[in-house]
Amino acid sequence: MSMIRDLRAAVRPSLRKDGSMYDSTRDAGTNSAVVDCAVYRDGARVAFSGTLTPHEAMLQVRRDGGFAWIGLHEPTEAEFAVIASEFGLHPLAVEDAVHAHQRPKLERYDDTIFTVFKTIHYVEHDEVTESSEIVETGEVMCFTGRDFFVTVRHGGQGSLRALRHRLQDDPELLTKGPSAVLHAIADHVVDGYVAVADAVQDDIDEVETAVFSPGRKGGTSRGVDSAQIYQLKREVLEFKRAVSPLMRPMQLLSERPMRLVDPDIQKYFRDVADHLARVQEQVVGFDELLNSILQANLAQASVAQNEDMRKITSWAAIIAVPTMVCGVYGMNFDYMPETHWTFGYPMVLGITVGICFAIHRTLKRNGWL
Repeated sequence: MSMIRDLRAAVRPSLRKDGSMYDSTRDAGTNSAVVDCAVYRDGARVAFSGTLTPHEAMLQVRRDGGFAWIGLHEPTEAEFAVIASEFGLHPLAVEDAVHAHQRPKLERYDDTIFTVFKTIHYVEHDEVTESSEIVETGEVMCFTGRDFFVTVRHGGQGSLRALRHRLQDDPELLTKGPSAVLHAIADHVVDGYVAVADAVQDDIDEVETAVFSPGRKGGTSRGVDSAQIYQLKREVLEFKRAVSPLMRPMQLLSERPMRLVDPDIQKYFRDVADHLARVQEQVVGFDELLNSILQANLAQASVAQNEDMRKITSWAAIIAVPTMVCGVYGMNFDYMPETHWTFGYPMVLGITVGICFAIHRTLKRNGWL
């Protein structure tokens, strides 16, 4: 709670003589985390000479209308305090945005909607190993207001630059305001999930084929073992943590009327929620399939070990016959008729070989050898 109080004090604005908000940290050069800052009016980006600051953007919006879109990448508390004071963001949401590592969620604070998305990036690799990183996660936090939209991005993936340019090419959509940007980001994130799900499906198919390969011997096939399958399962679990919690926020945005979400845009959220539901079903299926593959792999390894033990036992049974015979004739008794008979040695040797051959044939017929 002390951190929240400190944050409230850091983001509390003061007023200039002209009535606009001012914060002492603004002049300290703390906006280095700002990736892009723009004002959109009538579906188009308003052109300005030079770099536009968040404060200047909001002055333009409050004077001439439209909305401001400010994008940040991994801001510090001091850097984000300037933005928070300018837009009156709630301290709890500000704390989440700065420190990241949040689960996907949607929260409403007065006239602001705070949304957290987990971005997923597929890491290319030649084959799945016990230390492979298959998916890489990042985060995008969105503050949606009546006349502003703020994005805070964490992680090296999930850049929104291409998305911003794509939206600027669709003026009709941008006229719907900040909720149109929120939908575009949600759609962009979920489309990323679909692409990653397809790539992970290929990895699982490859592992499944290797596990059930006809040429599998000794519990492994082409280097696939339980550790590799378990690593793939852990990566799928990371994927699941990004997808499953997002279902509830998408349902709220698509089904429950909100003041800050344009009714026409709300219809588009239903499509995003539908795509997300399909990805969630895929991820749940991946988890269950990997459980089955892991159990099958362990069962095959156990069967292979049993087969090895049967072979060892079979050869031990064969070797036991000459061992017993040699043990008997190695006792050096005086009254052993065969030791003084001319054909004693060939006879004992022949009987020993015959018994060993009969045991081998029997075990071979029963599948032990």
